[in-house]
Amino acid sequence: MRMKWAAYGLSVWLLCAMAWGQARRVDAVDPFIGTDFGGEAFVGATVPFGVVKAGPDVVSFDGKPSSNGYASTGVVLGFSHLHLNGAAGKYGNILLLPTTGEFDRTKLGSVRDREQAAPGYYATHLKRYDVSVELTATAHAALHRYAFAAGNAAHIALDVDHCLTRGYVAEGQQFLGGEIHVVSPHRIEGVGRYRGGWNEGGEYRVYYSIELNRDAAAVRTWAGGAPELAATRVLTEDKPLGAVMDFAGDAAQTVEAKVGISFVSVEQARANAARELPDWNFDAARARTSAVWEQALGAIEIDGGTERQRRIFYAALYHALLTPSDRTGENPLWTSKEPYYDDYYAIWDTFRTQAPLLTLIDEKRERDIVRSLVEIGRHEGYLPDGRSGNDTGRTQGGSNADVMIADAYVKGIDGIDYATAYEAMRKNATVEPKDARKWGRGGIDEFNTLGYVASDTERAGSRTVEYSYDNFAIAEVACGLGHKDEANQLARSASNWTNLWDATLTSDHVSGFLRPKDQQGRWAAPYLTLRGTWPDFLYEGDIWTYSLYAPQDVSKVIELAGGRDKFLYRMNRFFVKEHFDMSNEPGFLTPMLFHWIGRPDLTADVLAMEIDKNFNDARAGIPGNDDNGTMSSWYIFAALGFYPVAGQDVYLLFPPQFREARVHLHDGKLLRIVAENADAAPFGRYVQSVTWNGEPVTQSWFRHAMIADGGTLRIVLGAEPSSWGRATPPPSLSDHAGDFCAAR
Repeated sequence: MRMKWAAYGLSVWLLCAMAWGQARRVDAVDPFIGTDFGGEAFVGATVPFGVVKAGPDVVSFDGKPSSNGYASTGVVLGFSHLHLNGAAGKYGNILLLPTTGEFDRTKLGSVRDREQAAPGYYATHLKRYDVSVELTATAHAALHRYAFAAGNAAHIALDVDHCLTRGYVAEGQQFLGGEIHVVSPHRIEGVGRYRGGWNEGGEYRVYYSIELNRDAAAVRTWAGGAPELAATRVLTEDKPLGAVMDFAGDAAQTVEAKVGISFVSVEQARANAARELPDWNFDAARARTSAVWEQALGAIEIDGGTERQRRIFYAALYHALLTPSDRTGENPLWTSKEPYYDDYYAIWDTFRTQAPLLTLIDEKRERDIVRSLVEIGRHEGYLPDGRSGNDTGRTQGGSNADVMIADAYVKGIDGIDYATAYEAMRKNATVEPKDARKWGRGGIDEFNTLGYVASDTERAGSRTVEYSYDNFAIAEVACGLGHKDEANQLARSASNWTNLWDATLTSDHVSGFLRPKDQQGRWAAPYLTLRGTWPDFLYEGDIWTYSLYAPQDVSKVIELAGGRDKFLYRMNRFFVKEHFDMSNEPGFLTPMLFHWIGRPDLTADVLAMEIDKNFNDARAGIPGNDDNGTMSSWYIFAALGFYPVAGQDVYLLFPPQFREARVHLHDGKLLRIVAENADAAPFGRYVQSVTWNGEPVTQSWFRHAMIADGGTLRIVLGAEPSSWGRATPPPSLSDHAGDFCAAR
């Protein structure tokens, strides 16, 4: 979304424009893409992987709070400083709201208009109070600018007890108490204590330091009652806790507020703001943040395509760079020299596409993220999955940090303690956790003894499928570290998913699906729910989706499905009859399974259909929860023309959307993807030939080593399917019998 800068910031903007050229990538980003109808995209001000994500928190007109903070309609309650992207049920802490007129803390909020957003910037106008609001941010602080009209008295309210999805119910957050200290007429500091949310996490504390650029005439505070002139408030229970800074309203005035945030201490919150926002120059701060985003978005440059495609692409890249939050130096739990990241929320989503994307465009970042995973496992006993608020919880399926670590390992990312990581991975595969919602793999003892997770254990089917792939990932690392016997054992168990395959089970004229099985090995009733949840056989998917999920051994899926022809029929029916669910992660790899039967042309057809149907540049432009950039990362790979089989060093090739893409790899290396006739769509849909640095590539897949040091991938597209890519399918576990490590 192209933004208009205020006149007094024009000189700063011109300097930046001269440095970047006229076609800035930040101008192509519309942060409102994916905000409505389930996308839950973050709207507000932040930097890549920033701790602070300052933005509006909205309640609907009938009083229902937005669970992720933002909604296109409704009443703005204020602007809080912690949010997620593409996910809900956490944060919304330390909320500020500018108001005018008589102040009533029980009747706050306003509708809005004149809303704008760009990377690192948010602005709106609160109609009830006639106040213009602007936000920008750094990694650990936010800068607010409020322009009050002349007339009524002006106020800035602070709500410490505010949090999203509040309530003592499942997935609700609770306020546990906090402190307010009025240090001076222009500074308020303190802490808020919270727990709960989607991941059912324990207590986390948010320390804040708020500094104004002018003194308030008075500062009143409250702790359950009415605002009074009390400089200190301390609460240890769930009651309203806040403050209001009062200003005379005789003339139009602008008030700015710096808000430093820390998870460690008030002193660190104050220092964060002082270091990252050293002066009172909103436009300069905004320009700096915009420059940070311009550089980050420059990781991938694209030529060709339509303006609409550019908007979708760069919004997706922007979303992919928002989380996890880099809290290095902000870990309240232990002291370490290792990086610390939070808000993985959850690896069950991000391991599939976002982690492999970062491996390509920000290898050092992905290295540090994996190092953080290993360090969390070292201190807490298990690798995390649904971690947020400095606490792990809600493990949805497998221990998919295993896949994320394996992905880094097989792609050669250095600087990670893989020996320690392997021990944590082995624990996942062998030790039944006491709290399976929080840690590890529930039902792992059954998986190891029976060869599957029995039907009386929740999510037995999806767990069996995921544990099988997790073990494959661990086996890859075991081979590299010299643990050959363990690798072979793990590789054998990577086929355990076949123990739940019922060849006689039929659905919609197709036979062969996963089916629940009890501890005695007897089939239970077929599971026919469209999309299961926590207590069900399959989590967030159905038998059509999960019966096709074995990335380690697609050839075995084809064999069990009855061979190539029956698999082709099954796949066609899967998409034509709309069994495919683009809105959720378990099916992400499915459109590319045509590669294993030598039909990359059908992959091209399905991808063209799904992209056109599910991704656009509107507020409903993402087909489901973006899940910390996971959905957006899927789109990025789909647009670039190759897709990672997460946890392996394999990518699948298909037609790119753009005439040329330049992917900046580590250490200044460049991957060029040139697609001849890409602009001739739909008559440039099918791959005719591929070369790598001038040499022919006849397979529809390649390994990471081919592109790791950069080069040029040239893809010639045409109007009809060709013989390209039909002969040699991507690798599968069952292609090689015996010694797993020898076959690697």
